Amino acid sequence: MAQPPASAWTRSRPPLLRFLDTCLNEFSAEISGHVADYIPELSKADPAYFGISLATLDGHVYEVGDSRVPFTIQSMSKPFVFALALDLLGAGKVESAIGVEPSGDPFNSIRLNAENHPFNPMVNAGAIACTGLIYDSKGAEAFEQIRLALSRFAGRDLAVDEAVYTSESQTGDRNRAIGYLLKTNAVISDNVAGVLDVYFRQCAVLVTARDIAVMAATLANRGVNPVTGEQVLTPYAISRTLSVMTSSGMYDYAGEWIYRIGIPAKSGVGGGILAALPARLGLGSYSPKLDKHGNSVRGIKVCEALSSHYDLHMLNRSDDARNAVIADYDIGKSPSRRVRRQQERDILAAHEQEVRVIELVGTLSLSAVDYVSRRLAERPRPQFVIFDLHRVTATTRAGARLIAEAFEDLAALDVTVVISGVRRASKEWNTLREWTAELKNVRDFYLLDTAIEWAEDQIVYRYGGSIDFHETTELSEQPLLDGLSAEELTDLASICTIRTYQSGAKILTTGDPADALFFLRSGAVHVTLPDGVRLATLTAGMAFGEMALIETARSADVFADMAATAFEVPLKDFERFRRQHPRASERIMRNLAQLLADRLIVANTKVDILTST
Repeated sequence: MAQPPASAWTRSRPPLLRFLDTCLNEFSAEISGHVADYIPELSKADPAYFGISLATLDGHVYEVGDSRVPFTIQSMSKPFVFALALDLLGAGKVESAIGVEPSGDPFNSIRLNAENHPFNPMVNAGAIACTGLIYDSKGAEAFEQIRLALSRFAGRDLAVDEAVYTSESQTGDRNRAIGYLLKTNAVISDNVAGVLDVYFRQCAVLVTARDIAVMAATLANRGVNPVTGEQVLTPYAISRTLSVMTSSGMYDYAGEWIYRIGIPAKSGVGGGILAALPARLGLGSYSPKLDKHGNSVRGIKVCEALSSHYDLHMLNRSDDARNAVIADYDIGKSPSRRVRRQQERDILAAHEQEVRVIELVGTLSLSAVDYVSRRLAERPRPQFVIFDLHRVTATTRAGARLIAEAFEDLAALDVTVVISGVRRASKEWNTLREWTAELKNVRDFYLLDTAIEWAEDQIVYRYGGSIDFHETTELSEQPLLDGLSAEELTDLASICTIRTYQSGAKILTTGDPADALFFLRSGAVHVTLPDGVRLATLTAGMAFGEMALIETARSADVFADMAATAFEVPLKDFERFRRQHPRASERIMRNLAQLLADRLIVANTKVDILTST
């Protein structure tokens, strides 16, 4: 069968981009609706403009059509200013002045609720009140605070369309009526004109479909701009904003919207619609023709198509908490890479169930942590439980709090918890430590192998063993030399040179000629790949560089973990020794084969664990 040319691969486009293109082509034929004209400057928009953009939470932005054509943000500014007010002024102050219930009225209705407060921050009355609260706090700096916040959401500096601002200001009598109604009821201060000037300016900020997709994705990403990585506002403010968008973002069409489309959204009479699907994506569209509710006709069709085609209704989730566990085992099935002496191996074999390792993946939500805690209780109580989180992509506050409560229960049962896979400078670490910082039974290591090794050491100590890194061993204690006679060991010792290494010294380097092998006499060394992955930790009585017997170049680096000494045997002298002692040569190669087989068994066991859970 003929293969497609290589150029076809480079020209291929992601399925999501092709879907957006299909929407653009199909819905461009939709010509119903009208361009907003109650603000004269808005009526000048070209009704043919149509742009769509979608931003993912890893920072990729898809764009089709007129996605870079600027237009004014209008009412799409409302959720962002509401979130800003929550962070700037505190939830108590904002929530005492503005309600959060749907009004069922058009966006510019001149009506307040039973407490003489705006119904919610998405209608004009609530938005003007929200701007008024910021104006009361920041005065002349209020608009700049708002503009900068909108810019941070978009990931670039946003400007004002002065012509639209002037037009809106000159024809904004209905908003002035709302402003004086708010003043009469003491919702905003005396300076109605100053508040409305800020409000008109915030509505006249210029954005593109791409901008509002990124802004929506920032809402979907708990306030973190996925393009810039900046935490724009707090997760608290974002979650409350998304709640109001869900119930009231599309005005008197909000119930129908959430029933059929199921994605928090906000529209603007400039022709824009933004939709933020939490933990998934942000969508932005621009098409100036509006329906009777003041929403972009084509924009609604894009949202409907996206939600329907990919089944994105936010209440139709099917995440299974059981998928949070990728592996669950004890150290008998997958020990650390530390090569241990027989005494230590015997103790660990007798108490292998005392160290339980649970490797987690995905999001640590409340349901995921609950499942893990119940799964942990299904088997006998261990002394140590290691939770490896290096595949965890996020931790919810509810999940972190339930983790802390589970850790408290384990502490009461004298179980030590070890966390691995989380860097202390990371956001995930801060989320966990918010709830676990006071617990005394929690240890942490970044590498899972280091965590397992530490727990193994504790088991060895608790059951009468010892790990003496300063102990000196002889050639007769080397597993690679097991079975050699005293005469053979004496002859081998005659060609050895004792080498001394300081802590941190690099003993072997990947790619160098494999011209010697080493028998560790005292101390400890570790073997790593060039990318830093640790293959093994070796203590006195172990060999390293033994692959020189079958390889011509070093395949790994070896470093001294502490001051160490080793017997070095030049390969040419060792080959001569093998020729002089053929029985010893055969024995050594048998031992090497057994050591390699043991390592392969451990590696295969780990693969089996990861693929069978």
